Amino acid sequence: MKQLDDITIRTATAADDDRLRRLAALDSARPLRGEILVAESGGDVLAALSMTTGRTVADPFTRTADLVDLLQVRAARQDAARARGSGRRRALRLRTA
Repeated sequence: MKQLDDITIRTATAADDDRLRRLAALDSARPLRGEILVAESGGDVLAALSMTTGRTVADPFTRTADLVDLLQVRAARQDAARARGSGRRRALRLRTA
């Protein structure tokens, strides 16, 4: 098993499409769809989570359970921030009407 040093959690971009397809194939899974968060170390995408479905894929040759947990925490935080933001916008619209 590979030692993980620095971990980056970020939103996937179109530049990650090939790496995400390979990761899904390694995990014997369908590729993820929609907005995707990735956990990356040393330039390798080791785990990914679809914000749309909550489904994950991960490198089976690396210890990734903690990475999947981190992705789920980040996804929950982003969902909560979006919910707070849309509530504020709705309140602002009501006040200015």
